[in-house]
Amino acid sequence: MKRRHFLAAVVGAGLGAAAAGHAEEQKMTGTMARRPYGKTGEMLSLVGLGGIVVSQVEQSEANDTVAWAVDQGVNYVDVAPSYGNAQERLGPALKPYRDRCFLACKTAKRDAAGAQAELEESLRLLQTDHFDLYQLHGLTKVEEVEKALGPGGAMEVILKAREEGKIRHIGFSAHSVEAAFKALESFPFESALFPLNAVCIENGGFGKQILDKVQEKGAVALALKALAWTPWPTKERKYPKCWYQPQDDPAVAELLLRYTLDLPIVAAVPPGDGRLFRLAVGIAQRYRPLEAAERAELMERIKGVKPIFAGT
Repeated sequence: MKRRHFLAAVVGAGLGAAAAGHAEEQKMTGTMARRPYGKTGEMLSLVGLGGIVVSQVEQSEANDTVAWAVDQGVNYVDVAPSYGNAQERLGPALKPYRDRCFLACKTAKRDAAGAQAELEESLRLLQTDHFDLYQLHGLTKVEEVEKALGPGGAMEVILKAREEGKIRHIGFSAHSVEAAFKALESFPFESALFPLNAVCIENGGFGKQILDKVQEKGAVALALKALAWTPWPTKERKYPKCWYQPQDDPAVAELLLRYTLDLPIVAAVPPGDGRLFRLAVGIAQRYRPLEAAERAELMERIKGVKPIFAGT
């Protein structure tokens, strides 16, 4: 496919206006647009492959999933030790394409010893000598941030690993506004991976404040939960790997993902289910900003929907 550049036009009020001010040049490559990861020169596909997708599947299926994703233009891959056996499956599957992908991993450990062990094990299982992005995983409390960044904390290991070439960029993921704010105020993280979706932002007032803080700090915003809809109404789950109910109606899912991609973010990681991942890839390949009428339709559809996150 011939390469071309274009500016992402963003429409709509409120967050749309903020996104318009942040709109950055995107590069078309393969079959999916890519956006710049800050000023590093790295370009990330609009959607990434979450490692949970290949967790608890046969190696052959994991191989096929990764090969398909790369063929579709996906180059951003995100995984963590807590995602079942995702690292074991992803390592062999990603190996043929490693030099073409931006591989992000995480540690949930807050102490140096635990982080060191987890980092080395992840490198081994993922069959790589470095991570393009390494993140403090799932920050929820201010105390966790303080421990990880304090003496004897995980950040000591991460910084040393960056000096050794085992890590290229440093970020964090969080589901707590309080913890995310503390992290962004306490360390020059390059990126923040955070839940950003229409239902949480519009109905729960959750997410926009992180976008504002990330922009203030000159960091990169990466999105989780773009297709999140509401808590599961029953104990039975159509998608066992999703702790929340995702939106799988193609028409509504398209509005949701485009809403998130209209925000000042670089990329979004869809739910950890192969069916939903493929749905998201198709939407991202034909992505265009929401028009006013489409945004109005989405606002109507989410009326009364309970968000999975709400609050400050």
